[in-house]
This record gives sequence, structure tokens and C-alpha cells, in this order.
Amino acid sequence: MSLSAVPTLKAQLLTVESVIRANSIAIGFLKNEEGNFSFPSNSALIAKVESYFGLNLVDELAFFSATGKTGEIFEIPISAESAKCDRIILVGVGSNSLSDIRLAGASLGRKFRGKESSLFTLVANSGAEILAHAVSLILGNYQWTKKTTGVKLKAPEFYLSSSHSASIERAQIIARAVSRARDLIHTPANIKTPAWMALQAKSFARNSDLVVTVLSGKELSEFGGLQAVGNSSPNPGPRFIQISYAPRGSKNWPHVVLVGKGITFDTGGISLKRPYDTMIGMKSDMSGAAAILSVVSAMPSVAPKVRVTALLMCAENALSATAQRPSDVITHYGGTTVEVINTDAEGRLVLADGLAFADLNLDPDYLVDVATLTGAATLGLGRQYGAMYTRNNALAKKLHSLGEISGDRVWHMPLIDDYAIALESFVADYNHTADKPKFSAGSVTAALFLEKFTGERNWVHLDIAGPARSETDSGENPKGGTGFGVRLLIDWISSIK
Repeated sequence: MSLSAVPTLKAQLLTVESVIRANSIAIGFLKNEEGNFSFPSNSALIAKVESYFGLNLVDELAFFSATGKTGEIFEIPISAESAKCDRIILVGVGSNSLSDIRLAGASLGRKFRGKESSLFTLVANSGAEILAHAVSLILGNYQWTKKTTGVKLKAPEFYLSSSHSASIERAQIIARAVSRARDLIHTPANIKTPAWMALQAKSFARNSDLVVTVLSGKELSEFGGLQAVGNSSPNPGPRFIQISYAPRGSKNWPHVVLVGKGITFDTGGISLKRPYDTMIGMKSDMSGAAAILSVVSAMPSVAPKVRVTALLMCAENALSATAQRPSDVITHYGGTTVEVINTDAEGRLVLADGLAFADLNLDPDYLVDVATLTGAATLGLGRQYGAMYTRNNALAKKLHSLGEISGDRVWHMPLIDDYAIALESFVADYNHTADKPKFSAGSVTAALFLEKFTGERNWVHLDIAGPARSETDSGENPKGGTGFGVRLLIDWISSIK
């Protein structure tokens, strides 16, 4: 049984003969303030297509009373003896910005979801536009199911200009990585145990330059946070999963270490989530681990001159006789002690172990953690942006810029040192929830807590609680896990010199 199906991107010549061999042709259109229509991309070829089929596309748009809104779609049936193509699809591209071209791709991808068909898209021109548009064609087409009867997932083929074959190849790599993250997130928690996550990592690494190391049981004796959170589960216990991309000759390359929150299900522990329906989406609480596993698994194909290590901190936060209690004191990797206040703030506990391990053992040039960490981040930024914390303003500016291009948008948030007093504890080095005094800045204080475990590293914290999960099937995102962070991190790692 197929759980998901990823469309194929293909490069083709920009000629009428090539275009009409697809089942459908997509053409992007603009409407200006005066109400006039135009076709901003591949206009010369579009004129030839009009002539071939005897059409006037401006008249067709006027007939439909098209607004030009991004993603607006109109279909025109066509026929010609020598053409396989039977329809032209006109899609609005708003202001023709990169974001609009990307979202137009998502609308087209969604329209062809589940269809064994082919589409030649004439919506984008430049390499950057082709890349963004092609990735979104696949993301909008995403589908996943565990149904066993009456469902056979089908995927279309998307054709784009062969003048930008490198962008098309890169788009396929990135889109497959995002789809892989989404598959992991959508997998139900009764299947997706920490041990299962380790098996996925090994499977992704097979026949590649990746090396996987998995620690469990007594091997986790120094990982106090991971044990405290994960030992409450009736499933096989927590896992520390390390995946390394370090090809031969890479010793002197920059080293990026990614640390991902991998809570395969979160009940809240003894501090049980209330009301119960807030628990339903908690199979997605490992979205950070899914993102970084998908990023590192794409590295052999992307081939940057950067060493990349991913640390997946995987545990199930369950409720049982062995669950940690509020007021417990745990010793993290490296020796720092932490007083547990609320067992539903478990993500920072497992991340603290991973960050400390990376600082003490891996000598990273960049240390980045990714986590669905706080509801406070969602309250502050909504579901369109991830919260980004770092002391490195130049790096923050770069990540913000790359996020705007890739679609994984992040906003630089302040690490307010005045709030650090809330981390004080009477019995341990720190308390982990920083709720007294009440600064009402839960995402900020969570970041300040994590920073205590990063040493002097060049550190970035991405709190993706908002954009990691979508409540609706819209734009580039399906209902459920989005794979947020994969595009941003691949683009950023590729840019490191």
C-alpha cells in the first residue's frame, strides 16, 4: 500500500511541439489596475500556443471575469488533431512576485492531486522562479493515506523549461525532502515510536554517504532529559539518533549540527494536556526531528561543501508509573541540573541534552535546533512564521531573507536577558519553565533556557510550533504536517562557504 506519491518534474524544450505533448498547459496571467490582462512569463511561446489552437486568451479571461488573484484558476477545453493536450489552465499570479509564482504552483499542484496526468507549466521564467514554482507544484500535490481499500495514490508529471534544468533537479530534491518530512509527521504515533524513527533514519541512509548511530537503554545514562521524558512510555524507550554527512575529504569543511525535538506523541505527562482534544495533533510534536532528518538525508544529493550532523532527540511523553514528576531534578548531558516544573514542557528537556552533546563533542561551527516548542510562539507570530532566536544578527538576517525566498518564513525574535531571572531555581541550576515572575513571554524564556546548553557556539533556535502544522488544506500545505524548515535549512546550508 502506498502512503504517499511524489510527482515527477521533467525538463522539456520550450517549443509548441513539446508543450502540446502534455495533457494540459498552465499559463500564468496578470490583471493590472486598469483591468488589462497580460501573460508575464513565456509570452512569445504563449502567443504561438494561442495561434496553434485558434484562441484569444485575453477574451477568455474577460469572459470568466477573472480577477487575477493569486491561485485563481480557469480551464479552457481545447483540441487539435496533432496535439495530446486537451485543456489550457489559466492561473492568476497576483503581482507576479516570487511568492505569488510559488503559490500559483501550489494551486496547480492541488488541482492535479491524485491524477495520472501531465502538465506543462508556463508560469515561471527565471531559474529562481522555476525553482520556487516547481517545488510548490509538488507540495500542493501532496497526499498521504493509510486506507487499505479503494485508494491508489497517483501522481502527475510536471514539465518545465529545460533552460533551467539545474533548478528543476534541485526542486525535485527539495520537494522530495519536504514530502519525506510530511510522511514522517503524518504517521500515527502507535506506529511512530522512537525505535521506528531510528529505523527510518537507517533506511534513509542506506546506499549513501550518511552514517547513523543510535543510542538506547543504558547508553543514554548521561542524557537525563531524554530519559526523564521517554522512560514513561510503554513502547520501546527513548532514542538518541545521530546521522552524519561527512564525505571523504570533508574534514576542513564548515560543520553544521542540527538538533531536532522528536516527541513522537505528547500527552503532557503527569501535567496532562487539557482539554483532551488538544492532544489529537500531538503526533506532529516530532516535526523538528522530521525536518532535520529530511534535510540531512538530502545532503548526498545536494552535495554542499559542508559537514552536517543531525541529532534526533526521540521520546514519547506518556503517562505511567515511571513518568517524571513536577519537582523532580534531572541532570542533563554535561552535568547541568534542572528542576522540572511542568512535565508538558518536555521538548526543551530533550533538546538541552542534544545541544549540550553537540557543544561538548561535535565542535560545530553552527548549532541549530528545530522544535515545535511553545504555544507562545504561535500566539505571537501566528502560523505563517517560525520564531527565530540567535545573538548573531547577520545570520538572522540571512535566514530571514532565505525564508522569504523558500517559503519557510522566520522572524527574528529577541533574547531578552532581563527575563533570565525566571530560570532561577532554589534546588537546581535552573528551572525549565521560567514561569515566575510571569513575564508572559514563554517562547523567549524557553529560548533563554536552551541557550544555557549551547556554550559559546554560533547558535540558532527555531520554534516552529505555528507553521509546522496546518489546520486546513490550503496554499502549499496539506491539513496536518507541513515539513516546515526543510526548504530553509537546505537553502541555508547550500549557501555556506
